[in-house]
Order: sequence, then C-alpha cells, then structure tokens
Amino acid sequence: MKIAVYGKGGIGKSTTSCNISIALARRGEKVLQIGCDPKHDSTFTLTGFLIPTIIDTLQSKDYHYEDIWSEDVIHKGYGGVDCVEAGGPPAGAGCGGYVVGETVKLLKELNAFYEYDIILFDVLGDVVCGGFAAPLNYADYCLIITDNGFDALFAANRITASIREKARTHPLRLAGLVGNRTSKRDLINQYVEACPMPVIEVLPLIEDIRVSRVKGKTLFEMVGSEPSLNYVCEYYLDIADQILSQPEGIVPKEIPDRELFNLLSDLYLNPIDEGKHQNNKENLLGFTTI
Repeated sequence: MKIAVYGKGGIGKSTTSCNISIALARRGEKVLQIGCDPKHDSTFTLTGFLIPTIIDTLQSKDYHYEDIWSEDVIHKGYGGVDCVEAGGPPAGAGCGGYVVGETVKLLKELNAFYEYDIILFDVLGDVVCGGFAAPLNYADYCLIITDNGFDALFAANRITASIREKARTHPLRLAGLVGNRTSKRDLINQYVEACPMPVIEVLPLIEDIRVSRVKGKTLFEMVGSEPSLNYVCEYYLDIADQILSQPEGIVPKEIPDRELFNLLSDLYLNPIDEGKHQNNKENLLGFTTI
C-alpha cells in the first residue's frame, strides 16, 4: 500500500506522518517513509538527524545508479521504520516531480520499492503543482492533514482538486482528513458537510506533539520516559488501523474557491454551536470520528 500525505505547510504534516509510520510498524507492517521536501527533514523525528538525500547521493556518484547501494540512501529510523529523503532541485531551478521520479527509479533499481508493506510519501506543504503532485501518481490513498483554520482548509480543498484530477488516470482515492492539534472542529465539520469526505481522526491540542518535533523524537519514543503520553499514541494507532482496513476511499469534488471563501468567512463572523454535530458519530463512508 502506498500513501501520500499532504497538507498546508507548517500544519504538522511530517510529525503526523512519522507517528503514523511508527503506528503502522507497531501493527506489524514493514514501512518506508519517503520525504518529498527540499528541506529534507520529513524523517527527522524518526532518525534524529538530517539523512543524506537521494539527489545528493546521485550527484556524488555522477548518477551512476550501479554504484549506489541500499544503505547509501535507506536509513533505519526509530521503531524499525526505514527512511528516505528525496531532497529537491536547486532553488529556482528544476522540478520536484523529477526528484520524486528519480527517487522511485532508484528504489526500483535497488529492488527496494516493492519490499515494503507500506510506503508513505510525506509531500511538501500544500504545493500541488505538477511536480509536487507526482507522489499521487504512485499512491493508492491520499491523507490530508489539516486543522480547524481557514488557511489549512483552503489548502485541503486545493489538494482535493488534485486528487480528483489524478484519479482520472490513476487508481487513487482519498482516505480522508486527519485533524492535527485542533481544539475545535466547527470549520472542519462545515467543510466536510459542503465537500463530503471521511474524517479519520482529530487529534486534540496537545503541546507535546509540537515539542516532539523539536526534540527529534516521535510520541512513541517519548512515551519511554513520559508514560503519560501513551494516550496520544492511541490516536495514531487508530489512524493506522483505519488505513490497514483498506477503506474504499472516495474521489472527492472540491468546492469552488469563492464558495469556500464565503463559507469559511461566514463561519468566522457567525460561529455555530459545535455540539449539534457531535451526535453524528459516523461519516458518510463509515469511518468513525471523535
């Protein structure tokens, strides 16, 4: 199974991706996480350092694939999750899609691309141009990370449009939304009512999630010294269980930009009673929400 994770930049997408990868590994899956961001820091909380990128390694070998070994580009992270960083083109030049393509090509040359139960692509922010939409070419499912804010949901809607477009020619489905560090969910609720899609999980506003990124550790690793955080890991394990259930998923249809702008703006000006949404515990596709 191949999963592409998208979301607005700074939303905690990489932190969420790393914890989902660990949760999947805890469920017995062999997991590879591929960072698709020029900052090459997707796997930082898994490895504790910035690992060498595919592009850097290819350049150092003059693009002689036969001179590259798996251990040159695949690094072992916490909990047995293998990690790869694609890297990126020079600033202002090149194409992110080319980098992703070269990463997949090299992993196939190394006979590694099909050795995993789960490959998770953690993709740069909310950039969904042709280049950084490339991981959707390989994915079975897309996960969108969001919060209860205007900008994150606007980005989610643009990502939704990319999923719909890619699904025309690829066996791609949206698995659903994951809310990260969200104390309220009124805007999320209104968005998924207007643009129906599963809400897989909404993590509460827990400061330790942000702190884990700074420490370079996943929540699962932090539990070793802070057992009180064990309940946070249960959220990620729930996400993993839903992914492993191989949901049918959907091909979503985005909301026109102006319509979404008006919807979210009106909610900011006229907040609604969030409690009335809590009685409906299941979304349209059978995912359990909190």
